Amino acid sequence: MEIALLSQELRQNAYPGRGIVIGRSADGKSAVTAYFIMGRSENSRNRIFVEDGMGIRTQAFDPSKLSDPSLIIYAPVRVLGSRTIVTNGDQTDTVYELMGKGQTFEQALRTREFEPDAPNYTPRISGVLQVENGFFDYAMSILKSNHGDPSGCCRYTFTYESPKAGEGHFLHTYLGDGSPLPSFEGEPKLVAVPDDIEAFADLLWDSLNEENKVSLFVRYIDIKTGEAHSKIINKNR
Repeated sequence: MEIALLSQELRQNAYPGRGIVIGRSADGKSAVTAYFIMGRSENSRNRIFVEDGMGIRTQAFDPSKLSDPSLIIYAPVRVLGSRTIVTNGDQTDTVYELMGKGQTFEQALRTREFEPDAPNYTPRISGVLQVENGFFDYAMSILKSNHGDPSGCCRYTFTYESPKAGEGHFLHTYLGDGSPLPSFEGEPKLVAVPDDIEAFADLLWDSLNEENKVSLFVRYIDIKTGEAHSKIINKNR
């Protein structure tokens, strides 16, 4: 598979929706993840990322303008021991709780399905990174309606063992703008992952559509030590 230019993937899509990137830095030293949110409505755009322990959560930038917290207020990132969970909804909590009870990533997501936001039926995208004893692997998942039919849920899980330095995968919710919004199709796209957290954050943020982008989170985890460095960028300040 050819490595795609992440900047190009983002610039040619005005509305990828919410997106997750997971991979290994080019120098091989860091496990990397990024998560971004976008919005078309005032309610969706009225958000910021804030730190919440080892993870993050979304929060209304202006509480007086928050019309509906369902589906937009959640914890996108939580940490469970050596595992970092990243998702686009409250399934973060489902994965955290059930993996904490010994279930697998895939088993935990079996209890969930796509979002109930007809007619879009937004896919639930999720990822988990495991960094332990100098080893790193990750998995990604998408739960989506059956080509817009909510009577069935299509479930796809992708696992990546011993990822190569400089390579990662990009999974997002929508193929582009539309009404209804078309769900992502295919497997996560292979993309390049640089060494530097600042450079990667700038590349992602600068490539997202200026009108629709809302917030971005990037984390680099040292594979040998487990030490994490994070960066948050919010359009609302």
